Amino acid sequence: MAMSCKDSKGVMMENGKYVRYTPEQVEALERVYHECPKPSSVRRQQLIRECPILSNIEPKQIKVWFQNRRCREKQRKEASRLQTVNRKLTAMNKLLMEENDRLQKQVSHLVYENGCFRQHTQNTALATKDTSCESVVTNGQHRLTSQNPPRDASPAGLLSIAEETLTEFLSKATGTAIEWVQMPGMKPGPDSIGIVAISHGCTGVAARACGLVALDPSRVVEILKDRTSWFRDCRAVEILNVLPTANGGTIEILYMQLYAPTTLATARDFLLLRYTSVTEDGSLVVCERSLTNIQNGPSIPSVPNFVRAEMLPSGYLIRPCEGGGSIIHIVDHMNLEAWSVPEVLRPLYESSTVLAQKTTMMALRQLRQIALEVSQSGAPNNWGRRPAALRALSQRLSRGFNEALNGFTDEGWSLMANDGVDDVTILVNSSPEKIMGLNLPFASGYPSVNNVVLCAKASMLLQNVPPALLLRFLREHRSEWADDNINAYSASAVKLGPCSLPGARVGNFGGQVILPLAHTIEHEELLEVIKMEGIGNCPEDALIPRDMFLLQLCNGMDENAAGMSAELIFAPIDASFVDDAPLLPSGFRIIPLDPTKDGSSPNRTLDLASALEIGGSGNKVSSDRNVASSTARSLMTLAFEFACESHMQDTVAVIARQYVRTIISSVQRVASALSPNMNLSGGLLAPLGTPEAHILARWISHSYSCYLGAELFKSGGERSENVLKSLWSHSDAIMCCSIKALPVFTFANQAGLDMLETTLVALQDISFEKILDEHGRKGLLTEFAQIMQQGFACLEGGVCSSSMGRPVSYERAVAWKVLNEEENAHCVCFMFINWSFV
Repeated sequence: MAMSCKDSKGVMMENGKYVRYTPEQVEALERVYHECPKPSSVRRQQLIRECPILSNIEPKQIKVWFQNRRCREKQRKEASRLQTVNRKLTAMNKLLMEENDRLQKQVSHLVYENGCFRQHTQNTALATKDTSCESVVTNGQHRLTSQNPPRDASPAGLLSIAEETLTEFLSKATGTAIEWVQMPGMKPGPDSIGIVAISHGCTGVAARACGLVALDPSRVVEILKDRTSWFRDCRAVEILNVLPTANGGTIEILYMQLYAPTTLATARDFLLLRYTSVTEDGSLVVCERSLTNIQNGPSIPSVPNFVRAEMLPSGYLIRPCEGGGSIIHIVDHMNLEAWSVPEVLRPLYESSTVLAQKTTMMALRQLRQIALEVSQSGAPNNWGRRPAALRALSQRLSRGFNEALNGFTDEGWSLMANDGVDDVTILVNSSPEKIMGLNLPFASGYPSVNNVVLCAKASMLLQNVPPALLLRFLREHRSEWADDNINAYSASAVKLGPCSLPGARVGNFGGQVILPLAHTIEHEELLEVIKMEGIGNCPEDALIPRDMFLLQLCNGMDENAAGMSAELIFAPIDASFVDDAPLLPSGFRIIPLDPTKDGSSPNRTLDLASALEIGGSGNKVSSDRNVASSTARSLMTLAFEFACESHMQDTVAVIARQYVRTIISSVQRVASALSPNMNLSGGLLAPLGTPEAHILARWISHSYSCYLGAELFKSGGERSENVLKSLWSHSDAIMCCSIKALPVFTFANQAGLDMLETTLVALQDISFEKILDEHGRKGLLTEFAQIMQQGFACLEGGVCSSSMGRPVSYERAVAWKVLNEEENAHCVCFMFINWSFV
């Protein structure tokens, strides 16, 4: 059919006849098009029957009209897209030209400094030694000190500081005050967030970004100044004083608090001067700096649980863009006092890349997200939530998790005594209405008996596990780490009320369904509702729902983002999903501590069974184990909140502590399976799926048959994949230890790891005698001698200990010598039958 995209009033048919439509006919066709852009032949015939004004139009003509209408719509969208891309390219080209000019100035400046340095070096070499040099240095230091006397807090003095801050900020944003280098992995382009750079060789850490957003400059200033709305690490910003200036600007004195990202660090606070003004070319500027060395000025003494940090001249330069929108320059420059944190965390406080990701780029993302929402219709999604409401929900989740993680005393948190082990910290809050932002005693229409909130939190170090990959697994495979046997957390899914006590029987959950709510334009952040499908609930209790719902926030799932932290935060909700419902956020935060050169493959399997089994996926797992650096470390911090009655808080604290310890053990097991590099030296077992693992499994099975005259298990065939799979999933605890004077474990199957409460990675740090009591240690030499002489030994039942010190009873045990291909003793294998925790 030969046709062209004519206007909506007519269409050219294949016979050359031109059909013209009346305005009424066009209006009727447009109504149908908005409902169904591609109607079927039946629908087109029905349209002709139902609309008398279309009765004289043939179905073929109707079909051609819809084809042309779809063509015009496609052309319009493509033209709009090209215009947007062209505008972005124009703005980006302007930014790149400015960057090129800045770099040329920086090169000229460096060349000049290099020449001066050479001249100074030559003069120093020719000059004779003179005692006056000492006085010159002293005088120079004196002059340097006299140039920065204590400032006056009068309006004129504050204005002087503000103007100086403005000059220094502009020299960083568009000048050569700081040597900027392109941030790794951030290449400028029409679809990128902007031009992102980090500092090289300056005091503190600094980051800079330039970008284009489709918002007016005044709206941009309004958003950026409301730091708590987009900066998730910002706890509060309090305006202490406001002073207007003669040039139409505004000087503000601010006090700002930032959350600590983990339980191992302390939160930061700042005393700031913020200066808002308009430059001669009409650009808006908001610049800030810490107020130090001020006489008779605002003073905030050190606050408990906070370390006073310094913000060097930073801020935002917003310029109107031709054709609409704004070009934004952002500079963040801070000294976060890295000396005050443990050495393992100092990379977080000394990295400009971390600052760029957490602060600078977050501001640009917020602006771009709001601009996208403004450009769209703003219609609610299928859950009835508009974008602004969804952003508020994600903000509540993030803020609640940070509050629980930090446990500030002014929010009502206090520390509970531990049980002798410091691995899990328990906090109690007797004023939960503060942290949840509502009046709980009358929430949901009836008095609530839950007047206490407990938080169990802990941190642990992970080796060689990409944070994004682990986050994706935790998100998609909740059953692999959540413990259904402990109902403390499951119970909090019930609506806050009489039956939300931890320990109430809620039932198990058979699976999860992820229902997306919203995501940011870069898919950096996802907000979801998780429906946990319940099984085995008590039908006689109407207050206990069959299904459990979680509101979940996850970010940092980009595996290619260098040094990006990952978060999974969730809170139980009921089916009504009310916006102001109380939230008790819990979750995980995984922070990389070492830079990684290569990201992990985005196509790696997230099935833990596939990671542990061999079969068809063994080669894939093995090949993926080489993608990450062998020295990559990350810190996982987790926090879980529980609501309960005040008289039950001691009981619930015990349950919460054990629940978190169980999760830690599960996460360690998952991390071991997902770790790209688990090669152990010194004859220890290589990761499952490698040839060494197959060989050892075959040795264990063959040696058991030789010495005990029976099959260890039915492997389903002689293939090494089946042998290793059967060994790994055997119900009894099987573990190997080295043949040394002080034997250490080198391998354990899944039951063995559960019995020892450890992981494959940490297994090598456990000695055999550590799990035995005094009686067992005394008989160890005799047992080993019998095993080495006879080849096997049958041991009576008894009690041993896990790596966590928990007593473990077993009905009986069998030990045998494992021989290699040359019939030499490789290790000793133990099998503990019918074991259980006492």
